[in-house]
Amino acid sequence: MDFDLTPVFQIAGVGFIAAIIHTVLKASGKEEIAHWATLVGFIIVLYMVAHYLGDLFSEVKRVFLFN
Repeated sequence: MDFDLTPVFQIAGVGFIAAIIHTVLKASGKEEIAHWATLVGFIIVLYMVAHYLGDLFSEVKRVFLFN
């Protein structure tokens, strides 16, 4: 069984970039925009996780229904 770590690194990358953007904006005094940037990063990660969960459920369905 092959386990692909690409989604984990993609999610971590989005989180890392969102954290850097938040820190830079907060340090420059734009706290409201920093919070919005963090929220956008969170929504992107949620979308990615939902996509991977859909793939997981379709794979489980394929395994147990023998399709």
